[in-house]
Amino acid sequence: MKSSQFSFQWLLLMIIFVSTSFHANGLKLRPRLGRIRRSRILEQKDSNHGFKTFFYNQTIDHFSYGPESYQTFPQRYVINSKFWGGGNSPILAFLGAEAPIDDNIQPSGFTYENAHKFKALIVILEHRYYGKSVPFGSRKAALKNARHRGYFNSAQALADYASILLHIKDKYNATHAPVIAIGASYGGELATWFRLKYPHVVIGSLASSAPILYYGDITPWTTYHSAVSKDFRDTSEECFQTIKKSWSEIDNIASKPDGLAILSKKFKTCTPLKNTTELKDGLDTVYSEAAQYDTPSNIPVKRICNAIENAPNCGDDILCKIAAGVVEADSLEYDGNNSRCYINEDRTGDESDEGWEWQSCSEMVVPMGKDKNSMYQPEPWNLTKYIKNCKEQYGVSPRPSWVLTYYGGHDIKLILRRSTSNIIFSNGMRDPFSRGGILENISDSIIALSTKHGSHCLDLEEAKKSDPGWLVQQRKTEVKIMQGWISQYYDDFKAINK
Repeated sequence: MKSSQFSFQWLLLMIIFVSTSFHANGLKLRPRLGRIRRSRILEQKDSNHGFKTFFYNQTIDHFSYGPESYQTFPQRYVINSKFWGGGNSPILAFLGAEAPIDDNIQPSGFTYENAHKFKALIVILEHRYYGKSVPFGSRKAALKNARHRGYFNSAQALADYASILLHIKDKYNATHAPVIAIGASYGGELATWFRLKYPHVVIGSLASSAPILYYGDITPWTTYHSAVSKDFRDTSEECFQTIKKSWSEIDNIASKPDGLAILSKKFKTCTPLKNTTELKDGLDTVYSEAAQYDTPSNIPVKRICNAIENAPNCGDDILCKIAAGVVEADSLEYDGNNSRCYINEDRTGDESDEGWEWQSCSEMVVPMGKDKNSMYQPEPWNLTKYIKNCKEQYGVSPRPSWVLTYYGGHDIKLILRRSTSNIIFSNGMRDPFSRGGILENISDSIIALSTKHGSHCLDLEEAKKSDPGWLVQQRKTEVKIMQGWISQYYDDFKAINK
């Protein structure tokens, strides 16, 4: 086992963004929790934070017994024992998702800031095939080989996490330490499923913005973009209507000689547009980012709408107004730098994009489309086309129903009530993914904490002095519930071991 001091960067101003992948083969994927957008970064020089990196010799395949299954790879995890009480004091395990764990440090601010209240050991686990936890030598080699890609799935990831946590408990002589899993977005789904599949490893889970009901036919395929549209319409009817009218205006200009060149210039694209889909998908991403991460401190939806409504020298030029909104959205990331290009920035080689593309084309199939009631041009969900594009990309077909088969989803209230306990489902209702989350209490210990003005995974971000009272209270409630789980665990342990 190797150990090295874990250094990281704390963000003063940040926004986490959602990336809607689009490729030349027409493959459009579910938005993901991706990279952390950095506007200004401060190097953290206080060595007292005490994070250390380790690598666990992880099994490549937990579920079969062929020769290749026994191969191993180094899987990264991070530990902080600054607040730990030792012995069987609690462990807070933050589950990495579709990004290197370096990028997950900011959402785990909640974990770090509250660990002292539990005297907890902090563990941050990196998802296989991301960051430094890549089998078969390199990410490129692992993703290029069809057989190697087959080990890249959520079930293997959960088994990885169970193996590492049991190893840590053994290493620290903490055999009976209660573990609580914490996860954000896809990581929140993993936290939920971890509690279901490994109740002997974790006593409870905090699942932030976990859209576990977005699979199959449980949630209508129109839901995500309808929610984005509602966020914009609630902010400004004029803004909503301007966006709604912009799509046909894009088509109108594109139909003219040199129309794509005109659009490229108007939107200051990074490379000349090859088609209108490229521009429309770029705008879709701008609006989705704004809605999903419409935080009280940044209010991106309001800022974009203000830019659209008050764009200077635009007159009745709809696309001039839309372009002003794009510039304002970009300034949220790049601290007001308006000298950049927009829309089709080169993302080649982004490991989170590449990894999530495979996950979306294998098991994480989320039906998404747009209808005429939204602010978008109608674009119905087409599973046949989706399967065709994925098969062309990877040579295998997705399994659209596998998540529901393996983890469940239909009749979720009945199933969770009868099969598990101790899960917090937190959601911010400004987040379009909240519509696929658990929004009502299921039992006394399966709790839904929804906030009207909350956004995607906001409760797990670093606390700020500017946080509204409802957000402060949400985090306090989460801590209180988790403390109750731990107290009950210790009472049960004592009762059984009298």
